[in-house]
Amino acid sequence: MNRRQQIHIRDPIHGTILLSPAELDLVETPVFQRLRGIKQLGFADHAFPGATHSRFAHSLGAMEMATRIFDAIFPADGCSLPGAERKRFRQLLRLAVLMHDLGHAPLSHATEGCMPARRTLDLPLFSKEDGLRQANHEDYTTLLLLRSKLTALMRLRFVDEGITPEDVAHLITGVCAKEAHPLEVGGVDYGPLMRQIVSGELDADRMDYLQRDSYHAGVDYGRFDRDWLLSNVDAHVEEGKAFLALHHRAIFAFEDFLLSRYHMFVSVYYHHTSVGFDAMLSRFVEAQAELTFPVDAAAYVGFDDVAFWSLLRASKDPWAQRIVQRNLYRRVLELNAADDHDELAGFEHLLAERGVDYFVSSDEGVLSRYYAVGEQSPIFVLNRQLGRATRVDRYSKLYERYAQPARLTRIYCRPDQVREARECAAAP
Repeated sequence: MNRRQQIHIRDPIHGTILLSPAELDLVETPVFQRLRGIKQLGFADHAFPGATHSRFAHSLGAMEMATRIFDAIFPADGCSLPGAERKRFRQLLRLAVLMHDLGHAPLSHATEGCMPARRTLDLPLFSKEDGLRQANHEDYTTLLLLRSKLTALMRLRFVDEGITPEDVAHLITGVCAKEAHPLEVGGVDYGPLMRQIVSGELDADRMDYLQRDSYHAGVDYGRFDRDWLLSNVDAHVEEGKAFLALHHRAIFAFEDFLLSRYHMFVSVYYHHTSVGFDAMLSRFVEAQAELTFPVDAAAYVGFDDVAFWSLLRASKDPWAQRIVQRNLYRRVLELNAADDHDELAGFEHLLAERGVDYFVSSDEGVLSRYYAVGEQSPIFVLNRQLGRATRVDRYSKLYERYAQPARLTRIYCRPDQVREARECAAAP
């Protein structure tokens, strides 16, 4: 496509982001525009006032990062994919990453507690387990891809590329639908590699949100050597499957990338103020048995941050009123991994004896949420001189050093009981 036919979007993180007219048609739908009304970091702007950016901007930025990763692995000249398949794979990847957050719940993950049982969404092709489990934002993403006005438009605009909504949903969720086209070329399955770019240890999602979130929060934790990583990504084929790979000279940049995410979690995403808001919102959601998100795609599009704030303002629930009035429970004790967590039970006993109204919040910062549970699609480190490919979790010693999660336990109490709570904390 001629560059002049593309739409140019100015972005503070990546510079210029290009959209095709067909992609713009999808972006202009109410389904995608809903993401303008959902903040990327929920309540974090109460601690970092600049962090008011949206999932709309993040989705565009993640698509741009996915494109750069793909183009680095499969350059237009001399790559292992035939021209037609390269074009299809590239477009499919762009759409999957662009749409990966479509179903995100408003305000924070806490409101996913308002989602119904998964079986009520009528998505049988994507059932991995018992449909009685509660739906999550990925299920709603699938719902919007397959059961909304976006669905027919995507079928129409991308029929020439051989891309369907089922293909996009398959790449996002990893769950195969019989309508989805295979990602095999020349006897090699490129599905694992494509899914790693969508969601993995070194994915486009992280490569955008770390830069974007640190920029808007006004911190440096999320910075990493993006250009060097992009210069060193590759593909590695093993047993007929293609996986994401990294040349060994970029291992220190990769480790810095992992640490950037780790430090963003413990310093920004788990900041005690936003964690306190999330905890209060969870208590509001738990108390609202009748509050359930609709199973109809068109109706769900109406649920964004503004709609949920309106619901909170209209509610007589005490937790809702505290959130609206910013009448936070106050943090009176914080324990990290180096502290003695055995004293927590004793402290809670003292609080109960004094009649202090409190709640406990626990979070864990981990270096990797993939290798901690056994990554099925590993990243490989390539040393071309030695002709060797090694799983990154076996190559880098960082995984071993950070094997233990950073545990953050906070106790919050009612503002008018802070003095009593602190007296309990100081008691021998």
